[in-house]
Amino acid sequence: MNDASLTALGSILVLLIILSAFFSSSETGMMALNRYRLKHLSKEGHRGARRATRLLERTDQLIGVILIGNNFVNIFASAIATLIAVRIWGDAGVAIATIALTITILIFSEVTPKTLAALYPERIAFPASHILGPLLKIFYPVVWVLNLITNNLLRLMGVRLKSGSGEDHLSREELRTLVNESGSMLPGRHQDMLISILDLEKVTVNDIMVPRNEVIGIDLEDSVGEILRLIRGSQHTRLPVYRGDINNTVGILHLRNVSRLLDDDEVNKATLMQLCREPYFIPESTPLHTQLFNFQKERRRIGIVVDEYGDVLGIATLEDILEEIVGEFTTDFASSSSQDILPQSDGTTIVDGTTPIRTLNRALELQLPTDGPKTLNGLITEYLETIPESNLCLNLYGLRLETLQIKDNVIRTVRIHPQLAAAAPRQQ
Repeated sequence: MNDASLTALGSILVLLIILSAFFSSSETGMMALNRYRLKHLSKEGHRGARRATRLLERTDQLIGVILIGNNFVNIFASAIATLIAVRIWGDAGVAIATIALTITILIFSEVTPKTLAALYPERIAFPASHILGPLLKIFYPVVWVLNLITNNLLRLMGVRLKSGSGEDHLSREELRTLVNESGSMLPGRHQDMLISILDLEKVTVNDIMVPRNEVIGIDLEDSVGEILRLIRGSQHTRLPVYRGDINNTVGILHLRNVSRLLDDDEVNKATLMQLCREPYFIPESTPLHTQLFNFQKERRRIGIVVDEYGDVLGIATLEDILEEIVGEFTTDFASSSSQDILPQSDGTTIVDGTTPIRTLNRALELQLPTDGPKTLNGLITEYLETIPESNLCLNLYGLRLETLQIKDNVIRTVRIHPQLAAAAPRQQ
């Protein structure tokens, strides 16, 4: 074998190593493609994405043609390298060729191209699809036979086969992780909204309702004058109408309908009843995502929340549900009309004891549990297992809580001190 032959064989060997690198990188690039981004690019008309999508519809065929090509060029390269080594070093060339070619293929045809493809799958996979598509058509009979044998072996092993693209469905927790990991691709405010939508199924109407002791409504047993004063001074657009007790709710009055009658001296209870719409009742355990659709279906914006015995627990509105998604409609809690959460100059916060835990968590960025009591008063009394007779301080869930006012068996006001180091709840 002359020098020209060795040079030709060397050139072929280099070409085979390059082809091996191509097949290795294309395999990793194809498998590393983000399937959801791939679908998006395909819908946008990206040609490379469409070619890759077609190839990935049958992963077994794609892997088959890649492995056929990769094994062919590697074996051919091994044969060429052995010829060259034997020509140069004689019988010892076999061992030399094996070691040298193994190192060369590992570095230049496996590790390096596969690492590159894993880092930049689209840059590798989309151009590679130009070649892999025609190769699959050329070697389809061989690929079909190989797939037939391997698929039957997999079935004997109890492996259930499906298309490569399959049905790529995300679970709720996977979607939550995807949103959280979107980084700068999705503004933080939008991430919070999407996470809140995912959490709607975990939250019930009972968690966001206005409790019955805070509900402002029209009692038909009051005088007409008192009712009109209530209507004129109301900050709400819809009020429940009841007889004597809110458990006897008979309708919902939209103040827009009664505004034109406020200056009419002939306004009476019968007229108000005619303007009322029949009440809409909601079971307390209804998930928020279900209630949101129910409001839409029934064309309602307010509902009366009842327990399993039919007793009224409070009211829930469409606005309450929307606030669970987009947050409070005001971000300045100190100037909020409710005045339930008042930051102080010393870093503490004075909170109304009836403030919902969920509202408190959002306002002060806390992590108080929401699967038990719904209010701060309930959280404290549940932990103490009694209603305190005098003011006290306690450490609860990493917070120092100081009761300021206890009245009518309810903790009315609490001072929350800055968070302590995380520790098990304990009383001081």
